[in-house]
Amino acid sequence: MIIASTLQKSFGPQTLFEDVSFLINKGERIGLVGKNGTGKSTLFKMIMEEEKPDSGTLSTPKNYKIGSLDQHIHFTKPTVIDECIEALPAEKQWDHYKAEIILSGLGFSEQDFQKDPTTFSGGFQVRINLCKALLADPNMLLLDEPTNYLDILSLRWLREYLNKWPGEMMLITHDRDFMDKVTTHTLGLHRKQARKVSGGTIKFYELIIQEEETYEQTRKNLENKRKEMQSLVDRFRAKASKATMAQSRLKMMQKMGTMEKLETEKNLGFRFNHLSCPGKTVLNVKNLSFSYNGKPEKNIFSNLSFSIGRKDRIAIIGANGKGKSTLLNCLAEELTPSSGSIIQHPSTCRGHFGQTNIDRLEPKNKVLDEILRSNPNLSLQAAHSICGAMMFEGDLSKKKVSVLSGGERSRVLLGKIISHPTNLLLLDEPTHHLDVESIEALIEELNDYAGALVIVTHSELILKALAKNLIIFHQGRAEYFHGGYEDFLEKVGWEGEPVAEKKVKAKINKKEARKLRALERQKVQADQ
Repeated sequence: MIIASTLQKSFGPQTLFEDVSFLINKGERIGLVGKNGTGKSTLFKMIMEEEKPDSGTLSTPKNYKIGSLDQHIHFTKPTVIDECIEALPAEKQWDHYKAEIILSGLGFSEQDFQKDPTTFSGGFQVRINLCKALLADPNMLLLDEPTNYLDILSLRWLREYLNKWPGEMMLITHDRDFMDKVTTHTLGLHRKQARKVSGGTIKFYELIIQEEETYEQTRKNLENKRKEMQSLVDRFRAKASKATMAQSRLKMMQKMGTMEKLETEKNLGFRFNHLSCPGKTVLNVKNLSFSYNGKPEKNIFSNLSFSIGRKDRIAIIGANGKGKSTLLNCLAEELTPSSGSIIQHPSTCRGHFGQTNIDRLEPKNKVLDEILRSNPNLSLQAAHSICGAMMFEGDLSKKKVSVLSGGERSRVLLGKIISHPTNLLLLDEPTHHLDVESIEALIEELNDYAGALVIVTHSELILKALAKNLIIFHQGRAEYFHGGYEDFLEKVGWEGEPVAEKKVKAKINKKEARKLRALERQKVQADQ
């Protein structure tokens, strides 16, 4: 249990919280939401006693243990399993199997257990820290963006694990679908205040919208009433017979007070710049194979063939490290395939969002410079408009890339893409580091985009909302799947997850179904 009372916190001129109070009860799993910069991670640090509020209190019961996902990497043991076992409470030091279960769920093989943890990629090192946080068995678990660096299989496993978490939990994640499936309540930071509701994020945002609409209508009514009274006062103030009434109206106006107009919340607001393509197909892929050393026996994918229609929505899915980004980079002509061909329509114009592109942003450049650099024909006014749409209004467009956060750099790259016309978008995890509101805006724009989309994502929300067909990396190969994500789950499913029951039911014909019902009736009669 945690009790927060009248918390206030500022950094220089920026105020994050004003009189923030909330209660987290036993067994509650809280989704913490709010725009980037509203103080979600700061609140976590306060709960962990790594940051102090300017005023107010945070209290917990005696001997209440709080654990968190450490974003800093510091390993002291020679093997992954030893590093994780060290996180077990003293009385559970022999429960090695728990560490093995969690590591397996997070994508580690049995061979990986005995490897040096420092030899893994940054994403897998964060997973080791996540395993340690889960093993520590705290009363309250704080998870700040645990879904970053997890592939779709690990996400699905973690979702089931957290649904069985016995204690309290507070979760920050940009994946709204994941959050809604593991939390019991939503705590939102909005306009320097906090509001907790029972239920998911949609309920929270609907409540905020409703309250702000009511506030604004009340404010307008009050403003109109004040104007009417002021008009009466102005008309009758000079008349001796009406002076008393005028004074009465003035006193009433003073008692009414005023309601300040709510500040406009900044949101992504843009349209992808579409270039019409006369052909039905923008890209044809035939027998595509790729390996980094040119050896066919070490191909990441082999003999992959598919076409991209001018309005297609294709998602590339699979576990990390299997080749999803490599395939996307081949389609973007940033990598040369080992064999096969990619034939494009003469009018094809790509827009590519990938980690390599983010890394190529010039650190010394201003945001505005990066937008102008992507399209030399862009006018200064148009570039400023794009900056504004990406939430870099006014002087914010003069910020240097070197000081931008991950989410801000993602928005710069999106701005570079929309600064020139495209008819094929190639997007590799474009929602990383974006807040929930920005992700919702991006999904809406991708839905409305008139061209073709190929996206790499681990978000099941995005897969269900956008994907019409899939390229699946599984069972040691890559293959094209005709159908959306839910079709895939029903007909094929992920390795290691049960789908046999659905397949059996689908194969039973009417005659067999009648037999099963007859056997069931016989069983019921025998029991009687």
